[in-house]
Amino acid sequence: MNSNNETFEEYIPRKSKLAFGALNAGNGVLSGIAFSTITFYYNVKLGLAAGFVALAWLLFAIWNTINDPLFGYLQDRTKSKYGRRIPYVRFGAPIIGILFIICWFPFVDRTDEFGLFLNLLIVLLLFDTLFTIIGLIGFSLPAEMAITQKARTEVVTYGVVLGGLALIFSFIIPVFLLTGDKSTKVNPMFLIAMIFIGIICAFIIFISSFFLKENLYTQLEEPLGFKDTIKETIKNKPFLRYEISNFSFLLAQTIFTTGIFYYIDYVLNISGYLTMVPLLLVFLMAFIFTPIFAKLSGKYGLKKVYIFGLAFTGIISISFFFLGWSLLTAIIPLLLLGIGFSALLLLRPAIMADVIDFDETRTGKRRETSYGGMNAVIEKPAVSIANWMFLFVIVYFGFQAKAQTQGFQAKMGIMVALTLIPAIFVLFSAFIMKFFPLDGPEWNKQKSELKRIHYEKEKEYIKHLKEQGKI
Repeated sequence: MNSNNETFEEYIPRKSKLAFGALNAGNGVLSGIAFSTITFYYNVKLGLAAGFVALAWLLFAIWNTINDPLFGYLQDRTKSKYGRRIPYVRFGAPIIGILFIICWFPFVDRTDEFGLFLNLLIVLLLFDTLFTIIGLIGFSLPAEMAITQKARTEVVTYGVVLGGLALIFSFIIPVFLLTGDKSTKVNPMFLIAMIFIGIICAFIIFISSFFLKENLYTQLEEPLGFKDTIKETIKNKPFLRYEISNFSFLLAQTIFTTGIFYYIDYVLNISGYLTMVPLLLVFLMAFIFTPIFAKLSGKYGLKKVYIFGLAFTGIISISFFFLGWSLLTAIIPLLLLGIGFSALLLLRPAIMADVIDFDETRTGKRRETSYGGMNAVIEKPAVSIANWMFLFVIVYFGFQAKAQTQGFQAKMGIMVALTLIPAIFVLFSAFIMKFFPLDGPEWNKQKSELKRIHYEKEKEYIKHLKEQGKI
């Protein structure tokens, strides 16, 4: 750090960045498969009525308004020899693996519709609890591991690249094993794959906990009380503006990830290896453009590049409605959607890290998981509402889950829900981000001052360890 504290270099060990990427990958595969596939699995494969599936998602949203801020608050108050974050990753890993496997094996007969509804609701609640506990860590670590935009972008890039590989895997396997077959029978290979994936991802998450880096000096800080935590978070105006944008974006993202199964199976009506083509096109471009957007964000700032990504994705989603009716004509919009997704996946965590930094300039506390919890209070209802909305639209247009083929009207409903509705939400998200204030020279100066504050906190922590006789 130089004498005027305006610029500084920051070094994050590669093993720590790889561990962050591995954590994102393991947790991303489990949550990606569970939250994108379970609607199609219960509705089409197990035969649960769309109304029951939608109701389960809405009831599930109520639990998320309680558990996310609670776990975020508890994690920020955790003090252990392992740190504030790492114990939850290490000891939660085997549990989330087991709960993921349980998602695909109902404890009731599939002809018992109400029992199947309760089973879906319970597995959603249980799995999401562990996903929340571990996911809050992944959400908070970029802001805790690094302070500069450059270093954070490096950390997030590892998360995006490894998490992106995981995301491809989490879509390709279920799409390949569940679509292309109009039978309601569940492919036994799908169930076997889910068991192996649960075990392997739990192991990856567990191993990553030994290499993650966190600022241990934060354990010396006296955390805010629960009421003050909520109050101070709500007072953070950049957080509120970002969350309005984020809520709208997540509605669009969730509709797309849920709807892609219906799109491949009923609109494109393809089978075999062709079912993997649409997603491979999206993720291919996402990988190619990740380093490009990383450089652009350093040159033009997070805000401008993020707004571009949102606006670009919204416009391409509209074109997808007109071009997406066959695999051949869908290739171009799918490739372009991958470009937009690349910017969004890369920059969302970095923008949230800035929001948390701004909070520290106000409160003097590092409260990553408190913000993770409050963020999830907003995010998780978006996931539930999006699944309900998608099902409502396709049923309104005449979709019938038990029918082997769908009429043009039902296909139209799938395309409207998959493309036009997300386009509206993404464009609105871009408009809201125009009013996001954490951008420009003044904000960069504040971040430099924050680095100086962290340096002083680290000195106090070393002094504390010496007084305790630990060094």
